[in-house]
Amino acid sequence: MEIAQFLETLDREGQLLAAAAGQAGSEAKVPTCPDWQVRDLLRHTGMVHRWATAFVAERHTSYQPDAGLPDLDGDELLTWFREGHRRLVDTLAAAPPDTECWSFMPAPSPLAFWARRQAHETTVHRVDAESALGTGSSGVGTDLAAIGTKSSAVATDFALDGIDELLSGFHNRGKSKVRSEEPRTLRVRATDAEDAAWTVRLSPEPPVIERGADGHVDCELVGPADQLYLSLWNRRPFPEVTGDAEVAALWRETSAVTWN
Repeated sequence: MEIAQFLETLDREGQLLAAAAGQAGSEAKVPTCPDWQVRDLLRHTGMVHRWATAFVAERHTSYQPDAGLPDLDGDELLTWFREGHRRLVDTLAAAPPDTECWSFMPAPSPLAFWARRQAHETTVHRVDAESALGTGSSGVGTDLAAIGTKSSAVATDFALDGIDELLSGFHNRGKSKVRSEEPRTLRVRATDAEDAAWTVRLSPEPPVIERGADGHVDCELVGPADQLYLSLWNRRPFPEVTGDAEVAALWRETSAVTWN
């Protein structure tokens, strides 16, 4: 995907996130992130947006810590989120293609990295915001398996890119906690795109990710790209699991990507 496509998605997804958060209310529980209320979601995502913006706007070439979470709530918090999202989109759109700044995964350029990463960051958290619709302040209401009926669609090509970013980017690093004492192999295969498969080789070491569907696997996760994307981010149940379900459970238990 091109930078312009990521920016279009980032723009749209941030607006959808804000709209869902405003409708749900800051006290609503977020079923896809059980420890969070909507206020936590807005504070976190808004902080990440500002953190990402600073690298591109200020051309930082080394890691810089985030500025922390704001002590805001209600309408003030929602306005703060919208302002930060708008500045992120505008900063990325205005940045020269050859902008040099820090990034943390391989990409064609730092600008391509940040456009892609923030588009996916915002999309996943938009799904979180939409999961809060109907829960109210009591936290009652939304079953995780039913969230997809309330959630805005994720385009197939974007979902495929997100699967690749998660597997080949995040979990190809030494930080990944998806490990197995004895070798296991997991395959992820999208049914709505040609040759869209990844093989994840697990061991006591960091996972080894290969694109393709060659060879024996212990477990396979199969389904449409958008469902696989959100299930690999632990926002949906897996659409279909074949083989050893314990491998799928291992992913669910250990694959969370956390801020710190």
